[in-house]
Amino acid sequence: MPLPTVLMTDVVRSSKQGDSHGGAYLINLETKSYEQVLDWNRVDINWEGRGQGRGLRGICFVGDEIYIAASDELFVFDQQFNILRSFRCEYLHHCHEIAFDGDQYIYLSATSYDSVLRFDVRAQRFDQGWWMRKVEQVHDGKTVQALDAIVYDPSEPGGAQEGDTLHINNVCVAGKVPLFSGLAMNLLVAIQNGEPKPFALVGPTTHNCQPLGKGVVMNSTGQDAVMMCDRQARMVKRFDYPRYDMADLTNTEIPGDYARQAFGRGLCVDTANRLIIAGSSPGTVSAFAVQSEEMVATVQVSNDLRNAPHGLEIWPY
Repeated sequence: MPLPTVLMTDVVRSSKQGDSHGGAYLINLETKSYEQVLDWNRVDINWEGRGQGRGLRGICFVGDEIYIAASDELFVFDQQFNILRSFRCEYLHHCHEIAFDGDQYIYLSATSYDSVLRFDVRAQRFDQGWWMRKVEQVHDGKTVQALDAIVYDPSEPGGAQEGDTLHINNVCVAGKVPLFSGLAMNLLVAIQNGEPKPFALVGPTTHNCQPLGKGVVMNSTGQDAVMMCDRQARMVKRFDYPRYDMADLTNTEIPGDYARQAFGRGLCVDTANRLIIAGSSPGTVSAFAVQSEEMVATVQVSNDLRNAPHGLEIWPY
């Protein structure tokens, strides 16, 4: 079976106003070729900091349409990447990943508001939000940190407070159940009956955590690798990102907390080929065989160190 084509979005970190600050690429892993299908160069964004309003983020496919999140807006494209419509929400700020449940709802990580938002694709509106807060609970006589959720209407003011205490950077769906994780959580959490329920422990500094088999697969950004772990965060398999000679890269003077090599983000699973497909900086998508742990394909679309992959999904059309 041939390797798939994937759609990758990216963020050009530390880019300046007037520069391209991200886009989208169709990447054929079989032929190792690619096409840039979007060059994102909007001026009405927040240019402060590393990623902020730059670039394009999470991806999902709904029927014949492509939904892609920017930092604070959900865009709908046709298959030629013409914008059909877009949707704003006051709580959708610094969005990272999005996920479709295959039926009616898209879930979005609203990082700046410690929230998971829900978008109803039938009604074409944001209809629910969960504001996650750290709370202390007592279990077996010990005080432990837990999460509590306040459910709110994202079309109304006063639903959640801006804060980014959890840095929720990921959302996925398993069996219609949304799950989320964040840099300050060390947990993959399911939303069941409107309440956050721990699903698995995960290591620190992760992106794109999602169930796989009996465990979890993730971009372990702090380890510069994709990791398969059990639900107690014990490593089962490790897949290292490609690395390049720094002399072959550009914009290497950017501080490492803004842009660095082997920063991993963007992840999808090709179940037919038993592959894990992951993004890493600069501008690289790689496919790893689950069984052998070997890298079977890699494609680099940019040698600019600032070019950080973000969303990554298998192209279904």
